Amino acid sequence: MNVPFNPIVATDSYKVSHHKQYPANTEAIYSFLESRGGQWEETVFFGLQYYLMQYLEGPVVTRENIEDAADDFELHFGTPDLYNRTGWERILNVHGGRLPVKICAVPEGTVVPTHNVLMTIENTDPQLPWVSNYLETLLSMVWYPSTVATQSREMKKVLGRYLTETGGIDGIDFKLHDFGFRGSTSVESAGIGGLAHLTSFKGTDTMQALVCARKYYDERMAGYSIPAAEHSTITSWGRKNEAQAFGNMLEQFPTGLVAVVSDSYDIFAACRELWGEQLREKVLARDGVLVVRPDSGYPPEIVVKVLDTLGEKFGFSVNVQGYKVLNPKVRVIQGDGIDYEMLSLILEAIKQAGWSAENVAYGSGGGLLQKLNRDTQKFAIKNCAVRHGGVWQDVMKDPVTDPGKRSKAGRLALVKADGTYRTIRENEASRLGLANELLPVFQNGEILAKYNLTEVRQRIAAA
Repeated sequence: MNVPFNPIVATDSYKVSHHKQYPANTEAIYSFLESRGGQWEETVFFGLQYYLMQYLEGPVVTRENIEDAADDFELHFGTPDLYNRTGWERILNVHGGRLPVKICAVPEGTVVPTHNVLMTIENTDPQLPWVSNYLETLLSMVWYPSTVATQSREMKKVLGRYLTETGGIDGIDFKLHDFGFRGSTSVESAGIGGLAHLTSFKGTDTMQALVCARKYYDERMAGYSIPAAEHSTITSWGRKNEAQAFGNMLEQFPTGLVAVVSDSYDIFAACRELWGEQLREKVLARDGVLVVRPDSGYPPEIVVKVLDTLGEKFGFSVNVQGYKVLNPKVRVIQGDGIDYEMLSLILEAIKQAGWSAENVAYGSGGGLLQKLNRDTQKFAIKNCAVRHGGVWQDVMKDPVTDPGKRSKAGRLALVKADGTYRTIRENEASRLGLANELLPVFQNGEILAKYNLTEVRQRIAAA
C-alpha cells in the first residue's frame, strides 16, 4: 500500500498538543541540532539535503493532509480538541502549503568536533511558533546518515593507518565495501545509509545508494562493484564439484576482478588444494585478480591463515616496509563480522603476522548500516531561544541528574578560528568579525543551497 506522505502526522504524537503549551505571547521558537559526544570525537554532517528534498520542499501541506490528520488525531487521542487545525489551515491558506521555517546548517560533508551546533531551525511566521519543534522528529533523522558517514570516515582512518604502516594507500577507496542492503530496515535506510558510506568510499553492492546519489546529490555513478559468487552459486554444483564451480567463475569472468566465496565446506582445503593446486595455473594465466572470500569463523585468525595458505601456494614478495604481499593475481576479501572494532582487530593480526594490509579488502553489512543508533553520536535537537513581544530570551535544559544533557542557550553561531570549530552566540560572532559557518539552506519551502557528492567527498577528505 502506497500511502502519500503527510507532514502533519510525520511527528511524535505528543507534539500535536504543544501549540497549547507555549506562553501565549510566544512569537518564535529557535532550536539547534548537535552531537553531544559519542563514540567518536568528530561528526560528519550529512544527509539533511535528502530529507529537505524528499519531505519538506515546496507546497507539502494540502487540504487532504489536513482532513486526514484530523481524522487520525481524533481517533488517536479520543478527542478533536488537541489538533491545531487553525495553524495548519494558516499554513495552507497564507503560505500556500509551504512550511514557514528557516533552517541553517553547516555545508554537507563538514567534519565538526562534537558538542557543537550543526543546524538551527526557527519559524518565520510569528503566529506559528510551534512549527519549529513540530519538525524535530523528522529533522532529527539526519542522525542516521551523519553517523554512518562518521563511522565510515573513522574506518577509513584505521585502514589508512595500517596501509601506510605496512604498504601503501593506493586503492583505499575500495577497501571497505558496502554489503548492507539486506540488513537494512528499509529501502530508504539502505539508500541514504549506503550513500553516507560512499562519502568516504567508492565500493558498494547497495544499488539503492546509487539511486539516492543520483536523485539527491547529482552524482551519476557514486559507487562500483565486481562479479562475485555467493554460496548458492557454489553449493548448487554439489560438494564434490566445488572445483568445477570455482573454475566456472574463472571461465565466465576471464578478465578483471572476480570474488569467490570459498568457505562453503573447507576454506583452507579450498585455498590449498583447489585454488592452490587444481586451479593454480588458470588463476595465474587469467587476465585479472582472483579475490578469495572467507565467510565464517573468527576473522583475525581465519584471514591470517588464508593469507599464509595463499602465500605458500601462489608466492609473495616483501615490500619496502618489510611486509609480505601476495602474488598480484590473488587477493582476499573478508565480508563477515566486519564492524569498526573488528576491522582494527583483523588489521592488527595481519600486521603481526607479517602481511601488508594491502592484501585484504573488507565487506561490511549490518556493522556498517545498522549497528549504530542515535546515541552512537548522541544527536539531539533542543530549543535554545524564544521570542516574546519582539525580545529574544535564552532558554536551555540543565538536568541535575545528567550534566551531560545540559543544552546550549541563545541564538548560536558556529565559527572557525585557528582551524578549530567552536560554538558561540550570533552577536559575539558579529562582534568578533567571525563568519558563521551555519548557512541558510531552507526557508519557507524553498531549498536555498544544494551540494553534490563531489563537494561532500572533498570536504571530508580535506578534514
